[in-house]
Amino acid sequence: MAADPVRMVLPAALSAVAGGHRELVRPADPGLTAGALLDGLATDYPRLERRIRDEAGRLRRYVNVYIDGEELRTLDGLASAVPPGCEVLVLQSVAGG
Repeated sequence: MAADPVRMVLPAALSAVAGGHRELVRPADPGLTAGALLDGLATDYPRLERRIRDEAGRLRRYVNVYIDGEELRTLDGLASAVPPGCEVLVLQSVAGG
């Protein structure tokens, strides 16, 4: 039996580089990490992945990623586990004045 997929929720600002999608469903594999999830995202949506990570593969400083409500930087960063059936929320910080 297959594991429940991971649901990625994107802000409207990123939907344009994700084929117009605000939500992406990705397969959940045992041992899936946030880094591996983003690596897989790069295959289907390279422009989206480049908006989330820099050239060195690190999260861009203005992007926050949450796994079931827990901020990725407070967990194990890109090595954080992504359990089956979870929600991964991607948010971009907005500056203004």
